Amino acid sequence: MKLNTIATALTLIALGTSFSACEDYLNQEPLSSVSPEQYFTDASQLLAYVDGQYASVLPGNNYGYYRLGDQYTDNQIYYTVEDRFVEGEWKVSHSDDGNWTFSNIYYLNYFLSQVLPKYGDAADGSDCTISGTLSEIRHYIGEVYMLRAFEYFTRYQGMGDFPIITEPLADDMEVLTEASCRYPRNEVARFILSDLDKAISLMGDVDMATTRLNADAARLFKSRVALYEATWLKYFKGTAFVPGNSLWPGAAKDYNADFTFQAGSIDQEIDWFLSQAMEAAQMVAEKYKGQLTENTGHVRQSDCNYDNPYFTMFGSEDLSSVGEVLLWRQYVQGVSTHGGCIGANEGNWGCGLSKAYVQNFLMADGSPVYTHGTYAYGDGYYMGDQTIADVAVNRDTRLSDFLKIPGQENILEGTTTKDVWFTEPTPWIYSGDEQRRSFTGYLISKGGTYGADQLTDVWKGSTGLVIFRAAEALLNYMEACYEKNGSLDGSAREYWALLRQRAKVDTDFDKTIAQTDMTKEAENDWAAYSAGQLIDATLYNIRRERRCEFLSEGLRDMDLHRWRAMDQLIDNPWIPEGIHLYGTPQVNDYEDGVLIYDSDNANVSSPSDSEYLRPFRVKGSHIAYKGYIWKMAHYLEPININQMMVTSTDGSDTSTSPIYQNPYWPTTADAPAEK
Repeated sequence: MKLNTIATALTLIALGTSFSACEDYLNQEPLSSVSPEQYFTDASQLLAYVDGQYASVLPGNNYGYYRLGDQYTDNQIYYTVEDRFVEGEWKVSHSDDGNWTFSNIYYLNYFLSQVLPKYGDAADGSDCTISGTLSEIRHYIGEVYMLRAFEYFTRYQGMGDFPIITEPLADDMEVLTEASCRYPRNEVARFILSDLDKAISLMGDVDMATTRLNADAARLFKSRVALYEATWLKYFKGTAFVPGNSLWPGAAKDYNADFTFQAGSIDQEIDWFLSQAMEAAQMVAEKYKGQLTENTGHVRQSDCNYDNPYFTMFGSEDLSSVGEVLLWRQYVQGVSTHGGCIGANEGNWGCGLSKAYVQNFLMADGSPVYTHGTYAYGDGYYMGDQTIADVAVNRDTRLSDFLKIPGQENILEGTTTKDVWFTEPTPWIYSGDEQRRSFTGYLISKGGTYGADQLTDVWKGSTGLVIFRAAEALLNYMEACYEKNGSLDGSAREYWALLRQRAKVDTDFDKTIAQTDMTKEAENDWAAYSAGQLIDATLYNIRRERRCEFLSEGLRDMDLHRWRAMDQLIDNPWIPEGIHLYGTPQVNDYEDGVLIYDSDNANVSSPSDSEYLRPFRVKGSHIAYKGYIWKMAHYLEPININQMMVTSTDGSDTSTSPIYQNPYWPTTADAPAEK
């Protein structure tokens, strides 16, 4: 553990100025400084400090090509490959902290250590000595509790067991070493939920703009955290990845000698977390189920010049009036901008949907694609995948709304001198320009816009970014209900029908379940498995609904981990594929000599390998030529060696450190996972 990471000496505190209602709360620049004695005495100072933490803690990237939670999964394929999917490439670092970092936690703890004494002991804040409106003061304190919860959730997803630190620590080796003891993961999850409960209580008194954290966003996030831990405990039960058994590496540490699950047993602990998830999710779902953004099911073109609200929810500058959106990041032209709109217009910047993802979406009548012939050749209702346009016909509109079709109009308003694609071209599957290369041939427009004003330069986009939306509450409740009870109650069934109705899919999900062939689903979806075994059709279709609803919104990797959905890759590597290229009309869209294969100069995979584009099999030397592999260790990150050495008794023997390594990772730098 680096002393300057966990205990940065904070002697200067951010001083804020006043903010207008349209201020971008999620993107504040660093503020000037004063001493702590002069600070945290007025609500405006609390506001300024809290605003300064937003950008460090909350996500700030855009859809698809930026959201790392999708681009390195079975949903989307990026032109680079993460080390975790390549044999022997992910290794224990000597000094790279990864998610073992405490800087943001320190700053949030510092705020609480300074503000809570001034807030006073009365729960309602009646003895608060901070100047300003009490409801706003309470809200800002609540925001910090939620930010700390968000930060802890990020760290514990990567690390599992993690130190729980609630005070800004002194730069003292003995204090820091003791603080580095890892709490069992379920206790970390309970700590996160506790922070969220405090946040909900404090933020419930005042309505803020949805560019600020709020009580409903905290409830939604609480359901996410509780569902995460419940399903992790269930699917990793009895392994080294959960406490309470001899395989767990934490069992070897004296400070864990008295560990017991607070609920009694691991099964009772799972049940408790599922109950927490259901309760929090239902509170949000019931409030917002009538405010789901309308989806017309139409892609706007010049011959039907009207917007699809579901599409524009992901590509508008102002989301303040969108009821479904509980929290969003605001961008402002000339102040804080992004490259998302250009990325959506061009080739998704080297990131494309996988064939497996495209095939996984249901037909509009609720039936799986494979009930209508083969994936390649449909029965006339499913049109097959001979062209990109064909695969979108009669499908779940969450695919057809966002799948880019060659010949489609991309820009309908304004002009720009930027070299952008006013009309969608034939996919540039061969291009060496990674910014415009269509890596799989399947591109999306999610996060895009029809206005040329967002496309004047690469980093000039100012559309808002959705962080939390209420649809997740419906999905969290459905899944938690089924995991807890083995059946769906009336609320879960209602929520599922509402989501499918919005997607223009037949609401009779029982019919879909009856038609589901899990061996077929396993061809296209890692989440057909948990712990290497196929799951039942009902649970699978709940997972499918989640996968389709959150297209490129960054939740897929989180879900795959908590479901333990990658064990099957240990013995059966997964080869990413894209569009059906060879033996289809699509190959004729390319000029002779553009596509080169079976050559040292190859730029596409060979038809002798597959009729489908295989972007990592262009040349045999590619590190992912044999497909994505997996190791059990890869469900968690390794802790770097330096962290263990500096907290060991003699500075060199890692076994004497209170920090233990994550399962199946060695305590030797530059070594790959053992299993």
